[in-house]
Order: sequence, then structure tokens, then C-alpha cells
Amino acid sequence: MFQLEPELFRLQRELENGDYQPGPYHTFTIREPKERQIAAAPFRDRVVHHAVCAVLEPVFEGRYIYDSYACRKDKGSHRALQRAWSFARHGGYFLKCDVARYFDSVDHEILKAQLRRLFKDARFLALLERIIDHNAPHNAPGKGLPIGNLTSQYFANLYLDGLDHFIKQQLHMKRYVRYMDDFLCLADTKAALQGVLGEVREFLDGRLRLHLKEKKCYIAPIMQGIPFLGMRLYPGTIRLSRPSLVRCRRKLKRREDAFEAGRITEAALIQSVGSLIAHITHGNTMALRRQWFVPVTTT
Repeated sequence: MFQLEPELFRLQRELENGDYQPGPYHTFTIREPKERQIAAAPFRDRVVHHAVCAVLEPVFEGRYIYDSYACRKDKGSHRALQRAWSFARHGGYFLKCDVARYFDSVDHEILKAQLRRLFKDARFLALLERIIDHNAPHNAPGKGLPIGNLTSQYFANLYLDGLDHFIKQQLHMKRYVRYMDDFLCLADTKAALQGVLGEVREFLDGRLRLHLKEKKCYIAPIMQGIPFLGMRLYPGTIRLSRPSLVRCRRKLKRREDAFEAGRITEAALIQSVGSLIAHITHGNTMALRRQWFVPVTTT
């Protein structure tokens, strides 16, 4: 049986003495919404990660622009969608960008330099570097952040903070939204966004050693709909994107089948359905919900 209190005291001593060493990852693959390698840290390491993030958060918050939405209190994907939609209502054109293999491509030395500019305590910096250096087995040396770590989410959001300030303060983009490595710029003309795209490419390559996912990076009229975070945004409405619709229907079918087979409880099914409804209600999905969730009537 795991003895929590003695283990916490042991962990505290290791951190104070600088003897803490992260344990081996448990790795597995997920395939929804796309295939990804997940590296899950042991429980004791996750305790350390949460404690570290409690220190990181207020310092990072002091740097972030308003329109960065990942891993922040009172932000999140739904707030990012609403903000992007408010920008879309002004019309014009949009630039949609996505960083290629983002979590696998974060450069450790650049990230460490960013952290050294924000923190001066040598022991805390040593701990941060130890967490960064304890890489997932599938990542190249000196590159990448394990997707399963809470610290990875925080580090990944910080890594693009310089891009946020560059776009807002040097390129003077008023309509800009970023959720992790998925970001939008909106402007009145296509030419303005073509200039922004060139500058963004140069910044990512020269400053962060990152590259855009070219097939998912393009400029188009807002009237065609902006694909963003599983939705498609139009000036007058938000709709569930076709890939998201397929994924949601597939997930619902799997949970229904699991309930029918007795693998999950009714409460678990209700919780899954509730989460799904909460997500899709951020789009204009009333007809879809009526089709999927037929009311039960009693006689």
C-alpha cells in the first residue's frame, strides 16, 4: 500500500537537497482527435509538477497578452472561440496558422533561456531544467515536451509568448487569438495578412526553431468560415465543424455501446453525454441536439 505522508516528506527532502530525480514515463498512444504519443509521469512526479506550476502561473500571467487562452484561469477554448467570433463579425479576411509537430519541436535551450529571464532562484531553475531534460523516449535529444505533463502545457504556452508580443506590438495586429499552437489573425485585407504570414514564418524559424504546418496555414475570406478549435466561425453564427461532428457522434456511439454492454454505469453515460452537450452548445447545434438526444417520454 502506498504510504502518502512518508512519501511526501521523502519528496520534500529530495527537492530541498537537490536530489530529486523524475521517474520513468508510462507511454501510450491516443488516436482522437489525431494520433499522439502520450508520456504519463509517475504519481510522485505529478505532485511535483503541480507544485511547480503553482509557482510558474503568477509569473507567466504577468507576461501574457489578453488573447492567449491556453492553460490560464478564466480563459480556455470556449473563451477563445467567443473572442475569435467577436473578431469575425467585423468581416474581412483571416489567417489560420498551426505549428507543425509543436510539442515535439520545442527547443530545450530556447525554453530554458526564456525561464532564466523570468526566474533567478538557482535551485528552482535547476528543478525546471531537470523536468525539461527528463524527456519522453520518443522525442529527439534536446527537443520536445511530453504531452502528458502539466508542466509541458505551461512551458508550451510560454514558448509562444514572444510570438504573441511580436504580432501584437510589432505587427500591430488588433484581431489576434491564440490557443496553444493554433492561432488566428484577422484583418480587412488579404494583402495585410500576407505580410503578417511572412513575418510570422521568419520569427518562428529564426527565434524559436519552429515551422508552420503548411497544409493548415492559409488566408481566406471570413465569409467562408474560420475553422478553429473544432468549430467553424461565420460572422453570424458558430457551427460544429464536420470532423468534430464525426468525432462527437463516434464518441457518443461508443459510450452508448459500452452502457448497453454493461461496461459503464448509467451515471457515467449521463456524465459523458452532459460533457458532449456542454461542448457542442457553443455552436449553433440545436437541430443536431434534437436529432441526437431524443427526449424520453413516459406513458
